[in-house]
Amino acid sequence: MHKEQLKGLFFGAVAAATYGMNPLFALPLYQQNISTDSVLFYRYSIAVIVLAAWMKFKKHPLSIKKTEVIPLIIAGLIFAFSSLLLFASYNYMAAGLASTILFVYPVMVAVIMAVFFKEKLTPVTTFSIILSLIGIALLHKSEDGHSISISGVVLVLLSALSYAVYIVGVNKSRLKELSTEKLTLYVILFGLSVFFVRLKFGINLQPLQSVSAIANALAIAILPTVISLICTAKAIHYVGATPTAILGALEPVTAVFFGTVIFHEPLTARLILGIVVIIAAVTLIVSGSAVSDKINRIAGKVFQRKKNLRS
Repeated sequence: MHKEQLKGLFFGAVAAATYGMNPLFALPLYQQNISTDSVLFYRYSIAVIVLAAWMKFKKHPLSIKKTEVIPLIIAGLIFAFSSLLLFASYNYMAAGLASTILFVYPVMVAVIMAVFFKEKLTPVTTFSIILSLIGIALLHKSEDGHSISISGVVLVLLSALSYAVYIVGVNKSRLKELSTEKLTLYVILFGLSVFFVRLKFGINLQPLQSVSAIANALAIAILPTVISLICTAKAIHYVGATPTAILGALEPVTAVFFGTVIFHEPLTARLILGIVVIIAAVTLIVSGSAVSDKINRIAGKVFQRKKNLRS
């Protein structure tokens, strides 16, 4: 394995693992009665400052074109609502499960591309969609018969849908020409307005009154936001989007790990199976083209061998 590939795999793993840390820092803030909007306001505002400072340090230009402003505002609003819905779901269900269900967004991207952009649904994609639905169904009830909150599941699915729309929107607009850092900076900056307005223009913003609250606010802005996004960009540069997306399976694994070990969230055999099924479904869909190509190559070799034997 080449050095660049190892770097890519390392950055991809770090990106996914740090993004899965969202609940690790959000839940302690909730326990101190900090509202979802306040938590996200601190996350976004600190992230904007850190990203802008990072770009200035790396001497990346911060300017954008007038034609990019409206698309960036729309993308920022969609991205912010995705975050809001996910963080709101933590109030209804275990954060680890929420992060796992959120991971169906690549499946939603495939469906959106098929419905609105006439991309053909391959057998691998269709199987992945069915598999992901089975995984969510397994998560619906625990082994003791208690149902997982429908409100929580709906919030996470809407969050995943928002993120899927954001991904498709960026890839189908002029925004795809922007650098990852610049796109992320302005998406977060414009997304920040959602929480500013919801907090009545800052009037309802809750202060961070303890050292632990300040530490968690800084951590949630830096680790699962800035570091995760920068490492994602580096991973894509070194190994491409598909392997990076596959490594994204570490996101729900990390969230479930911290949820179980630190917050003592229940983890039953049925829930483990549901998590594994969802991760398998998404891994299949993000590697679908590679799998199809490999199958075709194998089939071609087999056909050629049979042809050689006959001749």
